[in-house]
Amino acid sequence: MEVKGILKNILETEIITDKFKKRSVILQTKEKFPQLIQIEFVNDKIALLGNYQIDQYVSISINIRGKEYVNKAGKTAYFNSIQGWKINEDIAEVTNGIQNELRNDINF
Repeated sequence: MEVKGILKNILETEIITDKFKKRSVILQTKEKFPQLIQIEFVNDKIALLGNYQIDQYVSISINIRGKEYVNKAGKTAYFNSIQGWKINEDIAEVTNGIQNELRNDINF
């Protein structure tokens, strides 16, 4: 799956364990009603964010992850995350230095 939009924020890297770290970006979609979506890049994929900046148009390939958690009381909860595995500048959104109009660019 792929989402396109503008990078609104690039958060600091979080070290969770010795073998797991993540860095999130906030992407604003290009729709009539724009959405702010947090996308996580984990471990070696963090390096993909090195050359990107806030307010840059990008296209991010993602996987949606889901997890079930049962607490000590037996109550079940479900958690979702969006993980990025590829990011590219969205060249189609920039023409002669002028950004095109926002449009619906979420492709499923």
